[in-house]
Amino acid sequence: MKKILIVDDELSVCTLLTRFLSKNGYHAQSSTSGAEALRMLKNESYDIMLCDYHLQDITGKELFEKIQPLYPGIIVIFITGYADVRVAVDLIKNGAYHYLSKPLYPDEILKIIHNAIEDGNTPASARNSAEVKTLENGAGTLPAASEDGYVIGESEASRHLFEHVNLVALTDYSVILHGETGTGKEALAHLIHQKSNRRNGPFIAIDCGSLSKELAASELFGHEKGAFTGALHTKEGAFEQAEGGTIFLDEIGNLSYEVQVYLLRALQEKSVRKVGGVKTIKVDIRIIVASNENLYESVLNKTFREDLYHRLNEFTLKVPALRDREADLPLFVNTFLATASKELNKPIAGISSPVWELLLAYKWPGNIRELKNVIRRACLLTPEGKEISQKALPLELLNSKNMSQFAPQHNPDNGMDELSENGSSLKSAAIQGEQKRIMEVLQQVKFNKTKAAEILNIDRKTLYNKLRSMQQPSKK
Repeated sequence: MKKILIVDDELSVCTLLTRFLSKNGYHAQSSTSGAEALRMLKNESYDIMLCDYHLQDITGKELFEKIQPLYPGIIVIFITGYADVRVAVDLIKNGAYHYLSKPLYPDEILKIIHNAIEDGNTPASARNSAEVKTLENGAGTLPAASEDGYVIGESEASRHLFEHVNLVALTDYSVILHGETGTGKEALAHLIHQKSNRRNGPFIAIDCGSLSKELAASELFGHEKGAFTGALHTKEGAFEQAEGGTIFLDEIGNLSYEVQVYLLRALQEKSVRKVGGVKTIKVDIRIIVASNENLYESVLNKTFREDLYHRLNEFTLKVPALRDREADLPLFVNTFLATASKELNKPIAGISSPVWELLLAYKWPGNIRELKNVIRRACLLTPEGKEISQKALPLELLNSKNMSQFAPQHNPDNGMDELSENGSSLKSAAIQGEQKRIMEVLQQVKFNKTKAAEILNIDRKTLYNKLRSMQQPSKK
């Protein structure tokens, strides 16, 4: 049994890699510091070392330089939270076997370890100069974080979901995606399209929640010139635009009953008629719809047509909430961290242990979308080359042990106690009370923002603005 030493200052990464490699037949141990790793190497012999480049007490390069003359037979594979091509080339040229960017993917890790065992400790520069040239040209520095743009999770819930995705994608079935807001339903619909026989056709996405009753039919089916006031030109609808491909209707439960009738007719007859038109236009499309409500309950409540529901419900996929796939959280975090670092052209050293604890404790009511926004915001607020600290997190995460409470807590990092601000306590209390009420209502309706807005007696736009303001860093 080959022995592997994992060196990473993020305990969660060490834990996940140790468990994963142990399950796959390796004797894996871990260390969270360079000094500890040196002690372990002194006391025990290891075949492979997976080493994070940015450690708390030493850089991966410095550790590599220390162990090279002492343990020349060990195979060293570097991992890091962001890709630096120059560092990668330098390490490989100086004897490292390989260089990987986080997020790490199981198949990729196993393949590289398997190849490393077969090749010995011969670095890529000696095995194949083309591999180094690939790095120098900037290709492959960030491994694909997804399949066709969708992050593939490793939890049981994710595996179950993608087994069904692979089954239904190759059919022409209509699909209902049911899941909470922010779970990635549109990205999943796009993945189904990319895996289907219609992949070369268009993918047209429509947010039904943003369509007014008057304009919904026009957006979906098009209109003729002069069909209504303001119709100055003939318009092609989404169904025509999606010809030969896939149309995705998000939040379909928001369509009016009248438009649902038109939609049912279009699906049954595989044809549409423009608003104000008399000509029937044949269409060849596949339809995928999504809702954060249970459409069958909507049928029982007489807000959604039963015949349309059965026409759409050839296959239903339940998209799990992020809290139900906790094992995927590190993968999502590292994927979004790598992407944000690249977008901002600003290397981030990783995530501090206290932040990891908060990320794991938080219930993520906004699911993957909320997580992505939190990581992008944190990257923006974190100085280059530094770890993400608690100061870069929004208020709700700092209070994640009781997420319905938005009262600010004293944060020693920010150097001030908000309770001591003159004249602000009353206003602050009012804001906190409003935010608490919003969260309570959202939880009651399972984060259906349309229902929440109705209960709160505000429109959806106002609710979105208030939620957005809750994500913003507090002003000093």
